[in-house]
Amino acid sequence: MTDALWSGYQHREADADGWTTYWRLDPRGRDFRMIDWTGYPDRPGHRLWERAATPAGVRASWRTAASSVSLEIRASLGIYSVLGPLDVLVDGELHRRLEVRDGEQRLVADLPGRPGEVEIWLPHSGVIAVRQLSFDGAAEPLAPTGPRWVTYGSSITQCTGAYGPSETWPALVARTHGWDLVAMGFAGECHLDPIAARTIRDTPARLISMCLGINIYGGETYSGRTLPGQVEAFVSTVREGHPGTPIVVLTPLVAPHLEGKPNAVGLTLDDVRACVELGARTDPAVRIVDGRTILTADEALALYVDDVHPGPEGYRLLGERLAAVLTLDD
Repeated sequence: MTDALWSGYQHREADADGWTTYWRLDPRGRDFRMIDWTGYPDRPGHRLWERAATPAGVRASWRTAASSVSLEIRASLGIYSVLGPLDVLVDGELHRRLEVRDGEQRLVADLPGRPGEVEIWLPHSGVIAVRQLSFDGAAEPLAPTGPRWVTYGSSITQCTGAYGPSETWPALVARTHGWDLVAMGFAGECHLDPIAARTIRDTPARLISMCLGINIYGGETYSGRTLPGQVEAFVSTVREGHPGTPIVVLTPLVAPHLEGKPNAVGLTLDDVRACVELGARTDPAVRIVDGRTILTADEALALYVDDVHPGPEGYRLLGERLAAVLTLDD
């Protein structure tokens, strides 16, 4: 594989055939991966690790005048319903979006053939491995630049329904500000897992954001008694590694068809918002953003594809709104 300075991942794992997985959580001897979940109907560890093997937000850049680039990809749906495409950007603009199919394949994208910066964003949906990336001319790998931003959340942060990996809302915010993105959105799996807290704690960052609550509401993970303490513990662990780093906690976006409906443990979405805020406020330096201020109910009704998930245009709008909310004071 042509040298590439891939960024946005936690652990690089290459198998004997040269296929490389860019894990967004480090699987070596940690938590769920080492547990036999046979007999557990929801296979919670299996789900989290399939999400972690998805390279959402993982990308690399080169300075090149080549006229084409090729990359082998091995993709499987796993628990996903759709595979994300691969995006090729030239000088910051989308140049080619390549469909990814199940199985092994070689993807080839033509390039302008003039000096410029070529950026490849790996798929944001599916279990993905890559190998043998090459240009038909000289290419200089470029290191990521800008302040590092780590963002944690659910499927609404992973954005599997976005048009492509460079158009998830975290990607759009990072591209707007020129930030070095670490995207830790795990569809269905934002349950305040300790491994996620430790990973954020140990990852250098200039800004950290967390979108907390929608998976907890849907999964009935915690009660009103336990949720504030779980949020407090998660934020406290993150703070151990980032004593002076700005942390932003975003409560659930508006969900018009779910508002006011208690889940199986008796919590409404407003209850979840209140519990998340209560737990996060134990750290006086945390900035809390009410998710209901990001989109209106009418916008949600127009842009959601179901009760909670924005469609592609919704993710674009989230990128615009959250780029204004998530900022760094220089």
